Amino acid sequence: MQADCIPFQKTGYFSKLICDYLDEKESLKPFFNRFPKLENFKGQLTEKLDNYNADHRIVLVDSLNDQYKGFEISDVTQSNITLLKESTTFTVVTGHQLNLFTGPLYFLYKIISTINVCERLKARYPDYDFVPVYWMATEDHDFDEINFFNFNGKKMQWNHDAKGAVGRLNTESLQKVYEVIDVQFGVTDNANSLKTLFRKAYLEHANLTDATRYLANQLFSEYGLVIVDGDDVDLKRLAIPFMQKDIFEQLPFEEVSNTIKKLEKVSDAYKIQVNPREINYFYLLNGLRERIIEKNGIFKVNDTDITFSKEELQEELKNHPERFSPNVIARPLYQEVILPNLCYIGGGGELAYWLELKSYFEKMEVTFPMLLLRNSALILSKKQYEKVEKLDLEIEDLFLKQPSLINKKVRKVSNISIDFTPQKELLEQQFKDLYQMAQETDRSFLGAVKAQEVKQKKGLDNLEKRLLKAQKYKLKDHVVRLTEVQNVLFPNQSLQERQLNFSELYLEYGTELIPALKAQLDPLVSQFLALRH
Repeated sequence: MQADCIPFQKTGYFSKLICDYLDEKESLKPFFNRFPKLENFKGQLTEKLDNYNADHRIVLVDSLNDQYKGFEISDVTQSNITLLKESTTFTVVTGHQLNLFTGPLYFLYKIISTINVCERLKARYPDYDFVPVYWMATEDHDFDEINFFNFNGKKMQWNHDAKGAVGRLNTESLQKVYEVIDVQFGVTDNANSLKTLFRKAYLEHANLTDATRYLANQLFSEYGLVIVDGDDVDLKRLAIPFMQKDIFEQLPFEEVSNTIKKLEKVSDAYKIQVNPREINYFYLLNGLRERIIEKNGIFKVNDTDITFSKEELQEELKNHPERFSPNVIARPLYQEVILPNLCYIGGGGELAYWLELKSYFEKMEVTFPMLLLRNSALILSKKQYEKVEKLDLEIEDLFLKQPSLINKKVRKVSNISIDFTPQKELLEQQFKDLYQMAQETDRSFLGAVKAQEVKQKKGLDNLEKRLLKAQKYKLKDHVVRLTEVQNVLFPNQSLQERQLNFSELYLEYGTELIPALKAQLDPLVSQFLALRH
């Protein structure tokens, strides 16, 4: 694969908050710890070493070995799990929902980014070991977000009556999805490999957690990926002191709320990703995951008849920590408490809510991880790239919103000028003279002059738009080819990585897909990649 690089800031698909973060704006520095550069990891490593409870390593390794029971595990993954006992071993983490068959393509980019960072760190700091971790969001309960994947413009959907944490869902009804993809994928060798992967993951494992572990393990075990399920009684027991501060002292609510106010003062263009609740934990049972709410000293599980006094809830937490499930605010802290982690790798939306959490971590006396934007990529086939070249397009042009792309291209290929900028500048100069004349004779005419200027500028804008529309019609074949190319590369006018499933690319590349991506994706270089072969 060959790569063209585009700064994230120039794609138009990343928020001002993330662009400012990538630019290391001074005003954002209070909201993160260290910016993710190789040389900055030494300080992060030292801080985490001093802050992390070494006793947690034994619990972590024992839990991971239990979680992997019954799974075929590579030597390098087993070695990484064992290394986690050592004080010189640290993790780099990414997380993702349990989307059906990985869901959107960026699932691969997240994990490959994590693996590559660990390899870069090992080369830079050879006296330490670095383990890539995929944290499965097994406790999420938004089934509609994860019950499908897209294939050739069609939605492969799992219809199931789902309640509670998605990781505990029974996979038996996925037989019907398999029957659909058995037809849709075709009969090539690569198609048969995909169907075997789906069948073994989802039809030979009883729940969605185990199915996803099998799937991710098959795809990435040769690179030593370690997969963590936080829905684990022993791991949650380590987090009890932090759960208590959330549930009974409401410390995160106060800290994150204050941070949000500070972010909004930095820029009113920053979109706040998540808001904290007074209590950031759910009560979790099979088929149930509902918010815990406190009112007048009584703790109630929302939409149920389950209630606790403060003392009863404290006892429940002590005896059954597995019944307490963190929300999007509490989950990052839980992760950093149990893992010797240096860096979290995520998408723009994820990093946006992590930037709300630093003061909360400080209050909890937990080291705040470095935050690294995952790789993003646009993959073009040879034929697609040839079409782009024939249309005389730059790769950056493809990221324009479609009306802007069409207008730019029509102006470029038109045999007449459709840019009235010179006429507008001349008009402005003429009105500048009129303003001066009115100023020196009768100031009451300034309003009339201004109204006339607005009217004439609007007239020029309308003429420009009509001319552009006429040229679009004249060049309609060109416009059609242009929009067809962009629609394929940006399905639903969205980034390819958010729409496509890896299966479409696997049908073409087969087992070469992940190694080819791994060779190109470097998350420490803040560039959007356009990959072609």
